[in-house]
Amino acid sequence: MLIVADENIPLLEEFFADIGEIRRIPGRTMSAEDVRDADLLLVRSVTRVDRALLQGSRARFVGTATIGTDHVDLGWLEDNGIRFSAAPGCNANSVAEYVLAILSVYAERCALDDWSRLSVGIVGAGNVGGKLADKLSRLGFTVRLCDPPRAEREPERELGNGLTFVDLDEALACDVVSLHTPLTRESAHPTYHMIGERELAGMTSEQLLINTGRGEVINSAALHERLMDSSAPLVALDVWEQEPEINPELVHKVWLATPHIAGYSLEGKVQGTEMIYQAASHFLGLPVRKKAGQFLPEPALSTVSFTGAADEHVAVRIALRACYDPRTDDARLRHALKTAAADGLGSAFDRLRRDYPVRRECSSLKVQLKGPGRSLQDSFRAIGFKLKV
Repeated sequence: MLIVADENIPLLEEFFADIGEIRRIPGRTMSAEDVRDADLLLVRSVTRVDRALLQGSRARFVGTATIGTDHVDLGWLEDNGIRFSAAPGCNANSVAEYVLAILSVYAERCALDDWSRLSVGIVGAGNVGGKLADKLSRLGFTVRLCDPPRAEREPERELGNGLTFVDLDEALACDVVSLHTPLTRESAHPTYHMIGERELAGMTSEQLLINTGRGEVINSAALHERLMDSSAPLVALDVWEQEPEINPELVHKVWLATPHIAGYSLEGKVQGTEMIYQAASHFLGLPVRKKAGQFLPEPALSTVSFTGAADEHVAVRIALRACYDPRTDDARLRHALKTAAADGLGSAFDRLRRDYPVRRECSSLKVQLKGPGRSLQDSFRAIGFKLKV
């Protein structure tokens, strides 16, 4: 059995070597010739899976180690009897922690001792948006959720933590707006260019706009124009229109720029591999014997300690940045674009993703508390740290 897989999917051998021969292919350039003899095809979001790729191949199973599926022609796969599986929610916690890290840096920039004074509008309340909303609510933030499709399907659903659905304009009025929608064009509530000239004009320099969903949700031409104005909001982008050939001028104008790595924690990536391994095993009628936890290495930093003298907000900031500081990825991206070789910006962008260093989630770090009260314990638990009191 031949398994053709994106070369950047982690732990392929550990999960799939017992199932068949693995052939690693660069996902961005994967072609019909590459997959013609594949029995199983494993991809990420950079590979377009459709008739052009699979017509004439013998593949009967396609798995994507991602939460999104807009790169896959699901109808064509179904019509041709090809089983499909994604990895919904695999990196939701990674993205939520990425946003928390940005909020920490932003609160410091705004000279806020208490970051929970910020109101946060979350647009898209799926796996990622829901996870982020839960963490922020437990941390004491004012959260406003915007998700028109869910609001229509679940008008009476109890969201917990006192949360209710609001419209887009209400979400856009918050101190921070975080986008977590899929990319849709043909739907009752399309998200393509959902944030355009009108929406950007309504935001001010006292606000922060974060996009970790899909690059095309923001009209980048309108954003570039808006960022020319001194009254424009700060912007943090992890996803971009026309990836990997991103606009370097837009990179220069946004506050924080990262190369589509919000979900790139080791835990998130390995969980994505585990989920498609489980689906492939079920499809083939094989037992599921392997778990992601078997393969996670010991973290480089395992414990931090705080005494009773620790300030709650400073302690949380220190622990968060011990796991991840988004400014490091911002610096890497800006340097890569400045020094890009003749093969262009797209190759530099892809290399940053391919060679991304190991990033661990907060659950890998044990926080030892000697004296701090219940409030600090609750904050660390809400974020996801392990506690030793």
